[in-house]
Amino acid sequence: MSSATDHKPTAADIKRLREETGAGMLDCRAALVGAAGDYDAAKKGLIEQGASKVAKKADRSANEGMVESYIHPGNKVGVLVEINCETDFVARNDLFKTLARDIAMHIAAIPVKYVSRDQVPKEDLAPLREQFAAEAAGKPANIIDRIVEGKINKWYEDNVLEEQSFVKDDDQTINELIAKTTGVLGEKIKIRRFAKFALGE
Repeated sequence: MSSATDHKPTAADIKRLREETGAGMLDCRAALVGAAGDYDAAKKGLIEQGASKVAKKADRSANEGMVESYIHPGNKVGVLVEINCETDFVARNDLFKTLARDIAMHIAAIPVKYVSRDQVPKEDLAPLREQFAAEAAGKPANIIDRIVEGKINKWYEDNVLEEQSFVKDDDQTINELIAKTTGVLGEKIKIRRFAKFALGE
């Protein structure tokens, strides 16, 4: 009688899983063996493991990193973004540099106001809540509350960098892109700040 550990994943599945999750080859192989070849289950397990690693690193300090610059073709839009990590060793890593470059390019391409939810001033949210509540007027109070929260969350997705869909792959958010890189490099990574310059603005 065979068991889950008898499953031998194909090299193609391991490669695909690695590309989609950012996990190491051995981790991908182990996930596929543990899931008895169920690709979706293996992928879900690796993503959960990555999220767990990110959570464990959340309280660690990230004081190293780099300032990445990006000038959009045509020289009419430019971006500076500071990305932090824990060590200078990771700051010099090509994967970390690619992440910084991708985030700078994303900021150049997509309108964004804040890095994270906690940077949004309460005074900016108050009139939005009033506006969304007024638009839902006439509905039961509990329904209005749900509508307002749904629209606020959508506003975050549109205006907060960490929650925006990545411009090069809209199946993942910037937060998920960072988590994927954190899972590979093993360090806390955080966007600290950015500045965007557009000609004539």
